[in-house]
Amino acid sequence: MPLNLGTETPTVQQPILKYAGEIDWKVVPREDALSFRKGESGTLFYRVLEKKLLELNKGLVSRENVDDVIHRMEAVRNNIEGNAEILSWLRGEQAIYDENEKRRRNITVIDFDDVKRNVFQVTDEWQYTNGMETNRADIMFLINGIPVAIVETKSAKKTNGMEEALIQIRRYHRETPEMLTAPQVFDMTHLIDFFYGPTWNLNRKNIFNWKDEEKGNFEKKVRLFFDREHFLKMLKEWILFYIKDDELQKTILRQHQTRAIEKIVKRCADESKKTGLIWHTQGSGKTFTMITAAQQILANKEVFGKATVILMIDRNELEGQLSGWVERILGEMQSHDISIEKATSKVRLRQLLKADFRGLIISMIHKFDGIPKNICPRANVTVMLDEAHRSVGGDLGNYLVAALPQATLIGFTGTPIDKTAYGKGTFKIFGKEDDNGYLDKYPVAESIEDGTTLYLTYMMAPNEIRVPGEELEREFLDLVEAEGVSDVDELNKILDRAVKLKTFLKSADRVEKVAAFIARHFRENVEPLGYKAFVVGVDREACALYKEALDKFLPPEYLTAIYTTAQNDSEKYPLVHKYQQTAEEEKKARKLFPKPSALPKIFIVTDKLLTGFDAPVLYCMHLDKPMRDHVLLQAIARVNRPYEEEGDIKKPCGLVIDFVGIFEKLEKALAFDSDVVSGVINNLDVLLARFIELMKGQARPYLEMTGGKADDKMVERAIDAFVD
Repeated sequence: MPLNLGTETPTVQQPILKYAGEIDWKVVPREDALSFRKGESGTLFYRVLEKKLLELNKGLVSRENVDDVIHRMEAVRNNIEGNAEILSWLRGEQAIYDENEKRRRNITVIDFDDVKRNVFQVTDEWQYTNGMETNRADIMFLINGIPVAIVETKSAKKTNGMEEALIQIRRYHRETPEMLTAPQVFDMTHLIDFFYGPTWNLNRKNIFNWKDEEKGNFEKKVRLFFDREHFLKMLKEWILFYIKDDELQKTILRQHQTRAIEKIVKRCADESKKTGLIWHTQGSGKTFTMITAAQQILANKEVFGKATVILMIDRNELEGQLSGWVERILGEMQSHDISIEKATSKVRLRQLLKADFRGLIISMIHKFDGIPKNICPRANVTVMLDEAHRSVGGDLGNYLVAALPQATLIGFTGTPIDKTAYGKGTFKIFGKEDDNGYLDKYPVAESIEDGTTLYLTYMMAPNEIRVPGEELEREFLDLVEAEGVSDVDELNKILDRAVKLKTFLKSADRVEKVAAFIARHFRENVEPLGYKAFVVGVDREACALYKEALDKFLPPEYLTAIYTTAQNDSEKYPLVHKYQQTAEEEKKARKLFPKPSALPKIFIVTDKLLTGFDAPVLYCMHLDKPMRDHVLLQAIARVNRPYEEEGDIKKPCGLVIDFVGIFEKLEKALAFDSDVVSGVINNLDVLLARFIELMKGQARPYLEMTGGKADDKMVERAIDAFVD
């Protein structure tokens, strides 16, 4: 007899209401909720909100002006900008004029310090109409009369619950955006899983699985997520709005981010420990983590006094996709009386430290070159370094430690620390005070399990166009085996010495054959699925050669080459100059590439965009540049971002096609412990062979299980179909 997995209301919806009620959210019957809203076109519990505004703002909000305050809240735009404004209200950042004190004062909407002073309510079947369209949310959570979380429940019967929930909330955005103006969190339940994400700019990439150590305990997940103190902290600290490609975006920090932030703040408050290393894999939001931790340290004057945080972010990150949202978040910090300075030169950095500047300094590690000892001996100084594995090489780490002898040093890395000289140096500086070397880690395998990133799959290009193995060993791998490669600049210097290898890679006959292969593969395997691709050339000239060759096989508008420029390119390298983009053209192309329907469809790159560029629609990387260690992991991580759209488009993995043979020498190319990358990077040919083997053995029981008659001919046809 088939298992009855039930429908949403009795099996999922009602238990959530029950669990919420048991942790002190008052369950409001549907009829009462409709009355509190004054009908289906209402978006608030009006009397509840009015009462709390009066209670929390005595002397500021009165019977005479409370309706005006509520009207201001209701008058925000029904879009992501309005949602950000509502969050600003919830956080007590909006002000009205106080007639008694003759000045503007902030209004308290939620008391974040005393959970008991707030009203927590939950109701179901929240039906809303705007006069043209009507939609109904399964469950709505409210604090002080304002919706804060909207929940869609999917029964275990539905195998496509996630996709259905995404389609639903996108319909709400189109038809009844008023429903989503106030709620800050979107939750979705499916099977025994509980997912959460922002209510705007929602896609599969920013819906996260709420985890608990006790896997499979749905009740515990709901109780922990909606624990009132946890939920208030999330509203106050873990929701971020930022600018990306000139558009406002929203995110909610994930559990590994909030865990790391809390550990960083605790470590910085511990006078007995002065270092910490954070390994959070590529694509897990390291920069959000860094900036939020800095903000919390600087805002907590009771613990840290008037502190200084020096944030060292990679220049490519600051000047690339992150520039807009970094500016917005920094602006919010300034509005909270946190001083911010950008030390764009060595002189400016020294001036700030010598003047005992308090607040946030944004700089880069090379600005510490030659800086005097003890220039800032205070203890309430924190330094956070992105890409720590390459930030402290040579004398720079020594200068940093000597200049700030009492500072707490927190290093971040997106790749595991390797066994090379760089790796040992990184552990020596940042990892010495923790048993396993890390203050916190979020490894690749865990990220894949969470759905934050995808598996990487590789396939080898045909032998006739691949670099001969002995040449790769002699010209590249043997040169860097002991030292390792910490960044693209070092990699390029090594490749400049590999003259024979470069000559082979850029030979006219080979470039033509590789271009034909890439074009055919793109037409057959990438473009039909709605995805995009990268071609990675060995240098700028290779990129130009591939652009010229690929234009013969694909429409030229499909392809854009992105690489650095130099003053004498027009004279010395005319072909390189021919395909160069202006700064404005590059900015436009970078903005359009992540959009599935927009051109270009293929980027040809060599160093730019191999770090810090995020485009979930990017599925395939054609790798024609020898790489290793951190540079290799960072580059191939461009294709591991989850991507899911309506119409059953769901990226299964990231694909790398290897034209140089580096994946045949993976143990030599990656100087990491084997368990770090084991099972994360898979050979497509091996997977296919394994699949064929399994199908030969499992086709008969599968057909029997699904009710088919498993005669020999049917088994043969099934095997042939799957194998084909």
